[in-house]
Parts: sequence; structure tokens; C-alpha cells
Amino acid sequence: MFDKLFEAQQKAEEIKRRLDTITVTSEIESGKIKVSSTANKRITAISIDPAFLASAGPEELEELLVTVINKTLGQAESVSQAEMQAVTRDMMGGLGNLFGSK
Repeated sequence: MFDKLFEAQQKAEEIKRRLDTITVTSEIESGKIKVSSTANKRITAISIDPAFLASAGPEELEELLVTVINKTLGQAESVSQAEMQAVTRDMMGGLGNLFGSK
């Protein structure tokens, strides 16, 4: 039983490491602002078109940044949940053997 739990814990750690290698990117205003994040919801890059930056007011820029960051983090959350659900299904399948006959 503890072997299966240890295996499940190792798989969860593996997923977490894999999520660090998955990048999601969102953009707004036809690509004038782009934000990238890992699937572990760590922002890795923000790109703002210099011409747009020069013409945008501070309030507009702040509002758009909040929108695109939240969009990116939402995508990261979706990827993370999908990966964790796959691990959970695998774990439940393995744990079912604990209570069955040999």
C-alpha cells in the first residue's frame, strides 16, 4: 500500500516538474501585449509593442495587462488541472488493486 502511495507522490512531483516546462501564451489588442506563463502559473515573459506603449495611457495599459495576465493564468490553470486529473485517474486505477484479490 505504501509503495502505491509513494509512487503516486512521485508521479505528482513529476507532473509538477513537467508543468514547469509547458508554456502558455495569451495576447490582447491584436498581439500588442503578450504574456507567457508556465503551466505552474509562473509568469515568464511580458511583451508590449513599443508603439502601443507610447500611445497608451497608464490606465488603459494597466487594465489590458490585468486582462491578459488573468487570461494567461486561466490557460495555465486549465493545463494544470488536465495534467493532475490524468495523474489522479492513474492513481485511482493503481489503488483499486490494493483492495482486490491477488
